[in-house]
Amino acid sequence: MQAIILCGGLATRLGEAAKTVPKVLLEIAGKTVLAWQIRLLKDAGVTVVVLASGHLHDALYEQVGDNYAGMRIRYAKEEKRLGTGGAIQNAMQQIDTSPFFVMNGDILLADFSLREMLDHFRQGMAGVLLSVHVSDIRPYGEIVSDCDGKIQAFREKQPIHRAGYVNGGMYLFDRSIADAFPDGQETFSMERDVFPFVSNLYALQTDAGWIDIGVPERLDYARKHFLFFNFPCGSVR
Repeated sequence: MQAIILCGGLATRLGEAAKTVPKVLLEIAGKTVLAWQIRLLKDAGVTVVVLASGHLHDALYEQVGDNYAGMRIRYAKEEKRLGTGGAIQNAMQQIDTSPFFVMNGDILLADFSLREMLDHFRQGMAGVLLSVHVSDIRPYGEIVSDCDGKIQAFREKQPIHRAGYVNGGMYLFDRSIADAFPDGQETFSMERDVFPFVSNLYALQTDAGWIDIGVPERLDYARKHFLFFNFPCGSVR
């Protein structure tokens, strides 16, 4: 299997922490974010990872090279900012397996195996999105799915403080997902320009430990608690 990791963003919200170090190479509990992510992917049978790079590409390649943490590494460098969808479209030129994983380069998962997503995947699905439970949905996009996991709606950031299931930034796609990409566009968003228009997308809900390190306070939290926090059981609903 193969996977794409989206790691070409500017990481402006992290300020000085990611000014010269690619976000995916920030250290958490003695390992880089990339090393933790590769650990997850290897457990699911992934043998090749394509890094969708851009900002700080040279620094990324210098530290990662063509083999990292026992994983074969390829690169899909974007010469201009392509958005999440454009970056996936660009990286898919180096993907020849189906299904394949895609993950954001700023997420950490604990007490969860990506094999759960493979078990959930069925022929005819365009993709399975990991939907994680959080106590406050306000900073995230909410996913609404039915009892079979079929996604009914995507809700952008909500103003009400409540618990719910949000987009975990981890996907298992069939290659047919590309049929929903906007024609003739290089730059587009998966979240805004693709997902709302795909009828056969499914969500896998989990209470597994999940941290988005995209802002300083969550990065600091991850560095203090990722190995030691008593994460909820990674049972799938």
